[in-house]
Amino acid sequence: MTKPRLFHVSEEAGIARFDPRPPPSMDSGVTGDCVWAVDEDHLVNFLLPRDCPRITYGRGSQTTEADAERFLGGARRVVAFEAAWLERVEACALRVYEMPVETFDLALGDAGYWISRQAVTPLAEQVWTDLIRALVEAGAEVRVLQDFWPLSDAVAASSLEFSIIRKRNAMPRR
Repeated sequence: MTKPRLFHVSEEAGIARFDPRPPPSMDSGVTGDCVWAVDEDHLVNFLLPRDCPRITYGRGSQTTEADAERFLGGARRVVAFEAAWLERVEACALRVYEMPVETFDLALGDAGYWISRQAVTPLAEQVWTDLIRALVEAGAEVRVLQDFWPLSDAVAASSLEFSIIRKRNAMPRR
């Protein structure tokens, strides 16, 4: 199997080496220290500030036409986040590190997550400052939400392929 291009996204500049660390969430099912990377197809899910709660979704192999029409309309991929985060999104500079693929193994295919149990030296670092533009250029329709929870609940109950990231940071349910 040919490995895809892999990336690590951070708000921290100049990382010369990524050392294995505990998983950021127990939801991942991954145990033990590792270096995380995401494949190019799923990079769009991480083009927001790290702590920004977001809902990302698109058509998957199990998606019904009714769900595609209801949630996507003509969009290929949607990235939605709370309006309360808009200023932080507009002010954020992300570092997108390209990672060497040799020591990485697929951890969660549907999410595009790869892990390395060894320290990793990135191949390159790019600074991305216009995150809304980066999302659009990556093929996502950007939606800014007044209330995170109705869409989060509906997408989670749908047949879409989705990821809900940092929902613990969303405004409380109304």
